[in-house]
Amino acid sequence: MLLSDLQARVLELLAGIEPPWTLTGGAALAGFHLAHRTTRDLDLFWHGRDAITDVWREVAARLRAAGLEVRELRSSPAFCSLQVVHGGETVVVDLVAEPVPCIEPPLAMPHRGVHILVDTAHEVLVNKLCALLHRSELRDLIDIAALVANGGDLERALADAPRKDGGFSALTLGFCLQGWALRDAARASGLAERAAELERFRDELLQRVAGGQP
Repeated sequence: MLLSDLQARVLELLAGIEPPWTLTGGAALAGFHLAHRTTRDLDLFWHGRDAITDVWREVAARLRAAGLEVRELRSSPAFCSLQVVHGGETVVVDLVAEPVPCIEPPLAMPHRGVHILVDTAHEVLVNKLCALLHRSELRDLIDIAALVANGGDLERALADAPRKDGGFSALTLGFCLQGWALRDAARASGLAERAAELERFRDELLQRVAGGQP
């Protein structure tokens, strides 16, 4: 597990909140599936909901009751970002209402004597592919590469992605990948030594995407 002590504690403190949340994104991979990298954030999704205004205040109250400093960064009916600080460590906790149904049901995973719901590796792979349409983040490409290297079914994920994002297609994904200046992005992110590796995977991904186009 590559979650920090504070990240792990936040998950433990928030276990049992109703309705239940699901851990997804990089923290699900770092903490429960791959342990291939660290992450600065925790992404907690409430699947099947359009709003979480009735939930995020309880989240903040639980964390404060445990002695953690909590500051609201931004919020809307469907989203709230909280900065949580304790003992010199900081983590951003993003709370998200996710009305789109899951591809697969989440897994109940043991964590510090409690159980939390965690998105499956396939669910995260699908979400990461969809994320490439809307942002140019190296962490998404790194996660996709790690998931595929660990047995993730890329073709199945490409087929499932339109169920999560109606704008997803092989053509649009290929367009986003092709125009990505990866070497510049890698240098800007302090990952210059991985630029060639990431370019090779991007090119492989482009070939596989093109092969699946109608």
